[in-house]
Amino acid sequence: MFITQRFFQKELTASRLLLTIYASIACFCTYSCMYAFRKPFSAATYHVGDVDFKVILVVSQSLGYMISKFSGIKIISEMKEKGRGIGIIVLVSIAAVSLFLFAVTPYPYSAIFMFINGLPLGMVWGLVFGYIEGRRSTEFIGSMMCVSFIFSSGFVKQIGSMLMTDYHVTEYWMPFATGMIFLLPMLFFVFLLEQIPPPDAEDIASRSVRPPMTGADRIALVKKFLPGLIALVITYALLSIVRDLRDLFIANIWKENHYDKVKDIFTSTENKISLIVLVVIGMMILIKDNFKAFMFNHFMVAFGFLMAGIASYLYSQGSLNAYLWMLFAGLGLYLAYVPFNALFFERLIATFRYTANVGFLMYISDSFGYLGSLSVLLYKEFGLSHSTLWSPFMATLIMGSSVLGIVGITFSFIYFHRKYRSA
Repeated sequence: MFITQRFFQKELTASRLLLTIYASIACFCTYSCMYAFRKPFSAATYHVGDVDFKVILVVSQSLGYMISKFSGIKIISEMKEKGRGIGIIVLVSIAAVSLFLFAVTPYPYSAIFMFINGLPLGMVWGLVFGYIEGRRSTEFIGSMMCVSFIFSSGFVKQIGSMLMTDYHVTEYWMPFATGMIFLLPMLFFVFLLEQIPPPDAEDIASRSVRPPMTGADRIALVKKFLPGLIALVITYALLSIVRDLRDLFIANIWKENHYDKVKDIFTSTENKISLIVLVVIGMMILIKDNFKAFMFNHFMVAFGFLMAGIASYLYSQGSLNAYLWMLFAGLGLYLAYVPFNALFFERLIATFRYTANVGFLMYISDSFGYLGSLSVLLYKEFGLSHSTLWSPFMATLIMGSSVLGIVGITFSFIYFHRKYRSA
């Protein structure tokens, strides 16, 4: 095993292009496989009489995922290089067992295992991203990883839907069956991740070193950039809310708009969005200056919010059909969301040459994002009329979030621009 790793690392270190392609594929495929243990259940409806059991399942999993994100603020920021691969396998294995127990446990007690399913999976992003941060090619590799959010979410839902319709797998066994399809590929791609060599001297010179952070390191970073970080966390939380709810309840939106019988509907929009986002975000690797790239990220986020907001307004006015609405709103949301996950904090740290890692900043943002998502979901189900459809609710939510998001990202732009000039 050690000889194999040395051979891999020697070959990958010799070519930056080869390393970028290799790492991109390994990250994309690993995270795509993880989604097979998290998202397939959202392809079903889980109605039990008059009870919308799916909402209970979404709340249960989201609660576990949110707790995982809050825990990750400390755990991921302090994670050392050794043990990441084993950590990913252990976390996914716990999620797989929980899906099996979900299938064999009667309603409504099965919901507890969807909560357990979310607990380990929230840590996986930080472990995978730890292999690739602090490199000159982090933008492109990170973009590939983040595009897996879009592609794999639609893909695993399509697999789950196929298992139910073509192979008559029940909606309770479908999530476990989908996960088992991706189990062996997951192990293989984690092995590939383990072969990625650490950043070289040129990477460190360009982007700064990314060590594990202590509690004092975390407090110092927050104090130094507090106003800007608050604006970014709020902006990201808004993005996370609308992106997550669109992803979880897109099956309901398709059904409300009579697209649920359309073949491959789950992948139809998401594959197009994946390709466009990958090309646009991946090209940001061409911006060598960290400060310019960091500032440009702000414009990308604002543009994404604007596109999603306009598409939702046109849909609400009857000027855009549901398919085009989901396509353009999804494209806008991911053009704003992906920079946060792949680029934003990477360039922030590199711009100010601060001793920190992306995992800490990302897990702060994710924690409040999923807290917001869970809060909005509970409000929708229990604060509004239970008969409120998802389509008009999502359109209104996206429009409101877009306005607030543009305000938040504008404040961040002004703050960090002044901070950099004064430094």
